[in-house]
Amino acid sequence: MRLVIALLIGSIGAVGMWAVVVVIPVVQAEFGATRGAVSLAFTMMMFGFGLGGVITGRITDRVGIVPAMAISIAFLGVANVLAGLSTMLWQFVAVYFLIGLGTSATFAPLMAEASHWFERYRGLAVTIVASGNYVAGAMWPPIVNFGMETVGWRMTHIWIGIVCASLMAILVVLLRAQMGDDQVRNHANAPPPRVDLNLSTNTLTVLLSISSISCCVAMSMPQVHIVAYCGDLGYGVARGAEMLSLMMGCGIVSRIGSGFLADKVGGMRTLLIGSIAQCFALVFYLFFDGLTSLYLISAMFGLFQGGIVPSYAIIVREAMPASQAATRVGIVIFASVFGMSFGGWISGVIFDATGSYAAAFANGVAWNAINIAIVVMLLIRARMNTVRTGRGFATP
Repeated sequence: MRLVIALLIGSIGAVGMWAVVVVIPVVQAEFGATRGAVSLAFTMMMFGFGLGGVITGRITDRVGIVPAMAISIAFLGVANVLAGLSTMLWQFVAVYFLIGLGTSATFAPLMAEASHWFERYRGLAVTIVASGNYVAGAMWPPIVNFGMETVGWRMTHIWIGIVCASLMAILVVLLRAQMGDDQVRNHANAPPPRVDLNLSTNTLTVLLSISSISCCVAMSMPQVHIVAYCGDLGYGVARGAEMLSLMMGCGIVSRIGSGFLADKVGGMRTLLIGSIAQCFALVFYLFFDGLTSLYLISAMFGLFQGGIVPSYAIIVREAMPASQAATRVGIVIFASVFGMSFGGWISGVIFDATGSYAAAFANGVAWNAINIAIVVMLLIRARMNTVRTGRGFATP
């Protein structure tokens, strides 16, 4: 029941990540701005989402998920109302930073919290919670579009703020009631780490962050540019949007499947399998650009990449003390957000310089290789330390 409530919270709270994508053209027309200027709202939202994950993760480690979620809900509700009241573009862009902060507790801290509730099915629990992000991607765009066509983008934001804050507040109260005074799966008494890497938690956090940046630079290329790529090939942006939706839909399947896999073989092996598979799909983009081929490759890419980011939360929980889990997961997810942002930008720069996305796909493959190398190194260390000392955990 906790897991169901957490999934609902994640699906509702991630509205800000997708609403901005839908309203960009209308906001651009109203303010008479460039596409790039309005797109800064998305960049600010992602930055707030990443930074907020670290902050709310720290709050979760100190006082629990419920207070962190309460702060997040307040930011989400107020910020959406302010977005609807914006009279200048810079106000709209700035407010989306606050919306990102409001969204943040629904991802990294919530994944870390779910990892404390389960021992045997921890990987599945974490990936189910993480799927809320993708469920939101399938659910919110048509709702926001309908609201925009009926009451306008301003009132749509105001209603999003009111309705989402109210629903999430009710769900958090239910979550608190479900958790009660349970002392079995809380932070202090959660099962201890079970992977020994003979690394300090800070060193491991840095390595996981570099790995996260690398894999997300690679991941961002199809996710950010597939629509434009299809337009350049003459297939039309509508086809590209269909491919993106297909990719996200397959990503949900991938996330749930990776949870099952992580419970069998561990987070690091699951991450390695996903990273190799993602690299494999990126290589296919280099050699095939037919319409049918792109649909198939996009579906394959979604199936391969969906479980990568949640794997980092599982690894943190496997190799670090529970008392630091939400903070450390927040840091690593912040790194992944930076990787997505940087990857989307650098792919566009490469396209501008070469006039083709071929070099951008190759750039993604190179970054993916860095990610694979780091994960392989961690797996070797884990195996060596298991042989020498048995089960343990990252040292403080």
